[in-house]
Amino acid sequence: MFRITARVPRTAPAIGLPATWGATVLAYELTRPLAQREGLCARVVSGALLLAVGAGLLLHTRRTLLRELCRARTVAGAAQSVLLRPPPARVAGVRIAAAQLSADRGARVGGDLYEVAATEHGVRVLIGDVRGHGIGALGTVAAVLGSFREAAHDEPDLGGVLRRLDRALARHLGERAHDDPVEDFVTALLLEIRPDGELTALNCGHPWPFLLCDGRVEPLARADPLPPMGPFPLPGDLAPERCGAFLPGDVLVLYTDGVEDARDAAGRFFPLHATLAGLAGRLPAAPETTLRLLFSALLRHTRGRPQDDVALVVLRNDRARVTCGPLGARAHDTGGSAPGPRPAAS
Repeated sequence: MFRITARVPRTAPAIGLPATWGATVLAYELTRPLAQREGLCARVVSGALLLAVGAGLLLHTRRTLLRELCRARTVAGAAQSVLLRPPPARVAGVRIAAAQLSADRGARVGGDLYEVAATEHGVRVLIGDVRGHGIGALGTVAAVLGSFREAAHDEPDLGGVLRRLDRALARHLGERAHDDPVEDFVTALLLEIRPDGELTALNCGHPWPFLLCDGRVEPLARADPLPPMGPFPLPGDLAPERCGAFLPGDVLVLYTDGVEDARDAAGRFFPLHATLAGLAGRLPAAPETTLRLLFSALLRHTRGRPQDDVALVVLRNDRARVTCGPLGARAHDTGGSAPGPRPAAS
């Protein structure tokens, strides 16, 4: 398990000399005899000197603190680039594009997380959202991602993966409680794409993804999610939700709540469903293109200032190329018969 600790910048030596200088001048001004204060010119010069020393001290301290902050943000950004590494462009015939945007301006660090793993049980996907954002959320992101990268390969079912994530989060929060008593939680969606295209999922307080197919946009499922991980124990029975089939040519869009909660200057929410409906007519498109168009629309809506972290993962089933028959029925170009009706999402 990864553990990230914040280190206080050692700015005391950098500001020690200006502080000593300013304190000396101030002590001299306060202790010298009143008889030496009679000259107006001397008082003006002395006051100007004190003002210059104070201004120099403030400017030097500001530059030092900004330099240390920039260094801390650079280190945190490098740590996150290792933790939240880009997923592979293609695994087991599924093409992938993903990106994250932090609401902490200039920090490049957010509380959203995602990962895709090709396992012997199928392609397993995790997307989640840690309470809060910025550097403070990195430790929780590390705990959840580190656990998933092991459990996704070890556990034969999604319920076992989720329990491993929950235990790792509980250990992390227990260790963190000594220094930070604030309660934390994580929303998470676990998705499994089996070799035959069957989709199953476990949802802990996260928005359901959207499925783009045949020019339509549908929620992957409508069932009520489980509570977020952290404050509540998991139920004894963790039966994954059956979400139908992920057929060749279909696109899945996974997102965090920062997307649908994004507002414009008038307080209107980002029209995610309408935006996806507009993109569904352009399919098949590369997942990178869909991702770029979604981010562009979101940034236009918020004028480049989202109030919460944002993460998007776009998956496209490229396991076989798809063509349309004379009646619009979908068929594999390898000569196979048209697929049967799509199972309805529960």
